[in-house]
Amino acid sequence: MEFQYIKVSVSDHICTLKINNPSQLNSLNTKLLKELDSAVSRIENDREIYVVIITGEGKAFVAGADITEMAGLDSRGGSEFGKLGSDLFRRIERLPVPVIAAVNGYALGGGCELALACDIRIASEYAKFGQPETGLGITPGFSGTYRLPKIVGIAKAKELIYTGMIIDAQEALRIGLVNSVIKSEELMDKVNSMAGEIASRAPIAVRNSKKAMEEGMDMESMDAIRNETNLFGECFDTVDQKEGMNAFISKRKAEFKNR
Repeated sequence: MEFQYIKVSVSDHICTLKINNPSQLNSLNTKLLKELDSAVSRIENDREIYVVIITGEGKAFVAGADITEMAGLDSRGGSEFGKLGSDLFRRIERLPVPVIAAVNGYALGGGCELALACDIRIASEYAKFGQPETGLGITPGFSGTYRLPKIVGIAKAKELIYTGMIIDAQEALRIGLVNSVIKSEELMDKVNSMAGEIASRAPIAVRNSKKAMEEGMDMESMDAIRNETNLFGECFDTVDQKEGMNAFISKRKAEFKNR
């Protein structure tokens, strides 16, 4: 895949999407969002991709949406731009495979919202997070008011959004915004190791686990439990379930086929 603003690579069933607009701190403009949407479309239909990593080029993950582009918008244009980002981030959240954000630097505004749409967030020690939109006269526009409260709790989300404060990686870890904080030079090794561990598991089982959790968040408790039971049962019709259990009984390493 060749794009202007993102770099895409695939190795050992792991797809890495690198936001590549470093001169603008990887800010999200319409073209970049559309390129990322195109890449996500291809990932959705590629059953040989088991894990996705999203990261940024240079010293920023994504420092926000492109303020120069937004400055001249009216309410209709603002809503259309917000919908473009929100729809894309929902698609990322709903990808059938796990998505890991390797947050290498600034993750502000739309960048924080992009990280929130990922399943797992691993931060560099130099990462910074925040939703500073109220200082620009706007609200978060890419679903930050929806996802941030779910991840850090409503009270902390209100504090962060109302004040627009920027927090460092350790504070993000303390409030549960990120899973772990890693030395900058070790970040991608750590993320790739985690992605490799996930990719080594039975792919259908991983996808069904994600589906159960994502769908279950929007269901009543008993519906969520029934949904999990059904997805659990589906696994027993797969080649990988037979291989995984036979390998365990035989005390050997399983060789999964994604079938």
